[in-house]
Amino acid sequence: MSVISRRVAAAAVSVVLIGGAAACGPEGNDGAEGDGGAQGSAKKGGTLTVLNRQPQKQFDPARLYTSGGGNIPSLVYRTLTTRNREDGAKGTEVVPDLATDTGTPSDDAKTWTYKLKDGLKYEDGSPITAADIKYGVERSFAAELSGSAPYLRDWLIGGDTYQGPYKEKKGLDSIETPDAKTLVFKLRKSVGDFPYFATSTQFAPVPKAKDTGVKYAEHPVSSGPYRVVKNVGDGEQMVLERNTHWSEETDKERHAYPDRIEVKSGLSSAVINQRLSSGQGADAAAVTTDTNLGPAELAQVTGDKKLAGRVGTGHFGYTNYLAFNPEVKPFDDPKVREAISYAINRTSVVNAAGGSSLAEPATTFLPNQKSFGFTPYDHFPAGKTGNAAKAKELLKEAGHEDGLEITLTHSTAQDFETSPEIATAVQAALKEAGIKVKLEGLEINDYDEKTHSLDKQPGLFLAHWGADWPSGGPFLAPIFDGRQIVKEGAGNYNASRLDDSKVNDEIDAINKVTDHGAAAERWGALDRKIGEQALTVPLFHPVYKRLYGKSVKNVVISDWTGVLDVSQVAVK
Repeated sequence: MSVISRRVAAAAVSVVLIGGAAACGPEGNDGAEGDGGAQGSAKKGGTLTVLNRQPQKQFDPARLYTSGGGNIPSLVYRTLTTRNREDGAKGTEVVPDLATDTGTPSDDAKTWTYKLKDGLKYEDGSPITAADIKYGVERSFAAELSGSAPYLRDWLIGGDTYQGPYKEKKGLDSIETPDAKTLVFKLRKSVGDFPYFATSTQFAPVPKAKDTGVKYAEHPVSSGPYRVVKNVGDGEQMVLERNTHWSEETDKERHAYPDRIEVKSGLSSAVINQRLSSGQGADAAAVTTDTNLGPAELAQVTGDKKLAGRVGTGHFGYTNYLAFNPEVKPFDDPKVREAISYAINRTSVVNAAGGSSLAEPATTFLPNQKSFGFTPYDHFPAGKTGNAAKAKELLKEAGHEDGLEITLTHSTAQDFETSPEIATAVQAALKEAGIKVKLEGLEINDYDEKTHSLDKQPGLFLAHWGADWPSGGPFLAPIFDGRQIVKEGAGNYNASRLDDSKVNDEIDAINKVTDHGAAAERWGALDRKIGEQALTVPLFHPVYKRLYGKSVKNVVISDWTGVLDVSQVAVK
């Protein structure tokens, strides 16, 4: 969100976890192997089973909202760039995929040029060309194929009015293909993070002659190590087999160990975790890309040494926080916002989110990862259990010596994020500071509509934000850039209504920086500066814990996705 995150955050990172776009890295695999597991030698062969709750409903590369190439999608679609397939922080790096490098910028990062590698082929043996990638990008503008991240509508010259190749045969002039192996993207604004977004499946090649429109997802033309041989029930059951024309010589990121991959969705979390733990039959070589262990399940697993050795731990760039709307009293008063910041008991909030194994306390808006520019700060130190005395002092200064009454809006979804458990923990902490909190619980659709609509946003509500890619830009801009305030519809994420020219100008300036490390430092400094205004109260960052089958080897979990990377897994 900026955009990937806008949807990802609102959907509890479903895109990231199901499709594999943005999500976490290993907290630590201590070498325990269960019954042969993660550290065993990897060999080609066998069948990998993926057990999921949610079906892969969108499998057309134009409709997928994902960065890093996705998880299951990345097995079929290659993109200009991709995520580095390594554990932890190294996995937040962007690396070449179809392209020879991550792109050459010019004109203050308003122009990006890519050269394709030699020997790239589709599943039928035909060559992949620059024109195919241009066409793949253009398809994502078609109304019939909506759903992907809309950045290019804003970035590409002419993208704001382009309607896709089905209605406009001419295509986008801002994507040039001077020869079969060169692409040039012309942007309206500086985008130093363009190589990160070029990992999106919108940049997957699609041969125009084989485009079947809305039916393309049923049998897309593979550029990756696997081809789709079955896709039924709107992605509920999928079968992938080897693409014999894929070459490891041109693809150093994917290993493609299994001969066959079967995706089975529509299962409950309890069933998935039970099947993974027992590991009977085909389930011994099974993984999940969308189902975490809950607090109770984790407690059971921790007590079993073999099972504990089959838990992958990941961190995704994601922050759960309290959002203020300063247009609603008393949150227009900075002292009230500061008082609430001091009063928060992060220990109780973390416990409500499942405990310290599943959540880490947060005092910064940016996630605590270097790639985002994480800069430690705690402007309103509440300690581990809240600073009620300081909160009362500020309330007195604000004219609320006898305390005050406020409403906290949350969802009724049992997601351990915006749910009643978290709201109740906040309520109890604020009570200690003399703040009486009325809880307003809304069904998830009503919650999303109310908290994301400018004219309906409550004064105080539980919120969350996930990363479109591992950078500070898509994390800070949608929440604090005044030009991204959305006045109509349910798409406003800048609840604080912050529209500060200095903040906006700094965002523009950082976007010109193509050195990711240098940009990260500036994002961190900007986060620290904005944090002084107490426009949000960071609460915690989630930790993902997921079981995998006892025959699964070569487990890789990066800080880009936070979940097991199926392109690295072996089952023999």
